[in-house]
Amino acid sequence: MNRLARPAAAAAWAIALSAIALTGAAAPKKSPQPSPFASVTQRIGTNDVTVAYHRPGVKGRKVWGELVPFGQVWRAGANEATTISFEEDVTIEDQALRAGTYAFFAIPGEKEWTLVFSREVKQWGAFDYKEAKDALRVKVAPKPAPPEEWLSYRFRDLTLNSAVAVLAWERLEISFGIRNRVEVKAK
Repeated sequence: MNRLARPAAAAAWAIALSAIALTGAAAPKKSPQPSPFASVTQRIGTNDVTVAYHRPGVKGRKVWGELVPFGQVWRAGANEATTISFEEDVTIEDQALRAGTYAFFAIPGEKEWTLVFSREVKQWGAFDYKEAKDALRVKVAPKPAPPEEWLSYRFRDLTLNSAVAVLAWERLEISFGIRNRVEVKAK
């Protein structure tokens, strides 16, 4: 490298390093979210089932029929559409569903809910929901439950080949059965 090129190369390196340092220093800090992200995974036999969602709070509001209107598609959480992933083929309430990731929506009603597994995963809320993208719809009945301030998903009644997924919020619980399509035998 000649005498004139060395100072220019050194200056270019200094500018590049300054840009890297400034970018790191200016990175946004995490802040608490009104509806924080959560996920829950349950292994059913050899099948990992994962629900990823944002957790809205009741915050003194009437949820069912007001904040979440009856008869309208709801994202089953807050912010982005809730997703549910299955590593293997399953049945949901005895109806077949292939392995994959789905947007999970609900259409609440006072006595019956429709649960929707949509092939269109990446969406904000349910604003762009299209029924034509549904992979499966099932009907379930809501049940009264103990108070739950923050929306949550969990699994219960686990066996080697099945579990019940539960959405709980306010004073209501919605559950649906999940069964592996390929039965796992205990060793």
